[in-house]
Amino acid sequence: MRPRTLQFSLVVASVLACQAAAYSSDDMRPRDGKRWWRGELREDFWGGPCEVKVESKRGEFKREIKCKDGVGAQWRGEWKTEFRDGPCLIKQEAKRDEFKEEVKCEKWR
Repeated sequence: MRPRTLQFSLVVASVLACQAAAYSSDDMRPRDGKRWWRGELREDFWGGPCEVKVESKRGEFKREIKCKDGVGAQWRGEWKTEFRDGPCLIKQEAKRDEFKEEVKCEKWR
């Protein structure tokens, strides 16, 4: 293998490894493993050109993001999904100008 090809391959591999490490550590949980929406909260604010509404109660979390005409939206397309993350059921729905996320967690025994 040529030295330049080997050098290029090593650079590409290291960049990919750094990106994978950055994405795997970005799950918004503190080190003790407790979820960040355990308390009660209601908050409305603007995130760039989008209006964001966040509401949480013990064991539940709702987030709604509305972007006028889809400008500033971080998602693409229209879709609906439902999945589990540990004891929590997560529902997500995206439209062109709106994103909704709802999390409901079972009570700990």
